[in-house]
Amino acid sequence: MAAMTSHLKIDFVSDVSCPWCAVGLGSLEAALRRLAPDVTAELHFQPFELNPQMPAEGQDTFEHLNQKYGSTREQQAQAREMIRQRGAEVGFEFSPEGRPRIYNTFNAHRLLHWAELESPAKQAALKKLLLKAYFTDRQNPSDPEVLVHAATEAGLDAARAREILASDEFARETRERERMYTDAGIHSVPAIIINDQHLISGGQPVEVFERALRQIAGAQPSTVVTA
Repeated sequence: MAAMTSHLKIDFVSDVSCPWCAVGLGSLEAALRRLAPDVTAELHFQPFELNPQMPAEGQDTFEHLNQKYGSTREQQAQAREMIRQRGAEVGFEFSPEGRPRIYNTFNAHRLLHWAELESPAKQAALKKLLLKAYFTDRQNPSDPEVLVHAATEAGLDAARAREILASDEFARETRERERMYTDAGIHSVPAIIINDQHLISGGQPVEVFERALRQIAGAQPSTVVTA
């Protein structure tokens, strides 16, 4: 007799300016490939802003991280190389030079909200294209042209994307989603919520995701797995 297939709903709470979110997404997708076809999942990308007060022009990355963590250039270079290696392990390419500036990502989240309404598959494609634009190609994820190009590549309508960016459409809905997750106690990302009840935090290795998802797929509703 064939094994019963478990279908998981996965909410991936993250920011497009979060390097560990790119690593975590790569790890999660690799784990799901290992578990297929016994475990299937539909991903929904939920908004979280690491720097909601960031002005439109952004801030130099070294300056920002130095102010936030007190890190030196050497420490930042070491951290960047570690993240680059972790990304490479799951097929995500970080630019060796790193990202030149930190930007406001609210408009990216508005587009992702719209993309989910169009199709979860297109939302996933847009999310990955925005991560690539920022971390691989060192582009500005608050630039409307970068956002429209990514939306078009993801199979979304360019004119509709421009219309949304030129307005405040989906701003209220995006803010409400952000508050919902912060009110639920999520203050760092990535936060991966399975079936609205199980939480896996951080850019975990593939094996950790695989083990947790396998447990959750066979778990009773009351069981919580935190990796």
